[in-house]
Amino acid sequence: MKRYDVVALGELLIDFTENGASEQGNPVFEANPGGAPCNVLAMLRKLERQCAFVGKVGNDMFGHQLKAVAEEAGIDMSALRMDDAVHTTLAFVKTDAYGDRDFSFYRNPGADMMLTEDELPLDMLRDTRIFHFGTLSMTHEAVRQATKAAVQVAKAAGAIVSFDPNLRPPLWDSLNDARAQMLWGLSQADVVKIADNEIAFLTDTSDYERGATLLRERFPNLRLLNVTAGANGSYAFCGDKKVFVPSYLLGGTVETTGAGDTFCASVLNFVLDHGLECLSREDLRTMLRYANAAAYLVTTRKGAIRSMPQPCQVEAILNEH
Repeated sequence: MKRYDVVALGELLIDFTENGASEQGNPVFEANPGGAPCNVLAMLRKLERQCAFVGKVGNDMFGHQLKAVAEEAGIDMSALRMDDAVHTTLAFVKTDAYGDRDFSFYRNPGADMMLTEDELPLDMLRDTRIFHFGTLSMTHEAVRQATKAAVQVAKAAGAIVSFDPNLRPPLWDSLNDARAQMLWGLSQADVVKIADNEIAFLTDTSDYERGATLLRERFPNLRLLNVTAGANGSYAFCGDKKVFVPSYLLGGTVETTGAGDTFCASVLNFVLDHGLECLSREDLRTMLRYANAAAYLVTTRKGAIRSMPQPCQVEAILNEH
């Protein structure tokens, strides 16, 4: 028995999202708490999972806002570090007519990239069923070493490792470095959520099935590989099984922030209930339907941590469609 269902490590930041214009015609931005790993945990808390976050924010107004909102969501923040010298990372998000986003980051340096290996909560990392991480905690050397050390501690204690490549080109000095770290993450993971553009980036093919096959051949450790293709739907590859489920296109999309994280959390919730052995095609179809429905609901709201749907809302989508 483990104390935590999921422990996640990575970035915790403010997403400034567009929210209309002022009387003077200037764009107005709303300070939404976010960061992919904590978004995942926020959805898992809606599903009544025990979760903890490992990371660093600035000891500033935004850092305290993020800590308060995550605690409000029920996430254990006892391993959150607060940096007195470096400010909390900020992201300004511009959304187009289709809900897709363009990011501008204020981060070099940002507090999330200052986490060091000696700040890791080793007992927490050994006491979780699933350890989840992404690549934004691998863009700089110190936090990269902390991330890799955390993965090894969790793996040694028997945790399932979940990985989200989450490519954000502006945060890397070199896309070759980004590719190398994404591939390292894939080499460590049992469960992966990867987007269609990330498949193309890593495999030089826009054929999702071909790209997934190439990754699974290279990384036989991947027990469950999920590919999200935006409005087209999602794919699950597990053993010799491949399943596709279309997205819920029900209108009302505002922006896509947090959709992939909500999808990822829903998958991890399914894994906590069913494990990774002997999953049938119907199991995978059920998993993807729930994850797609939850992800759709998040696209109808601004922000992420405070926008995660209740299970009853997801079930309503599934029952009606």
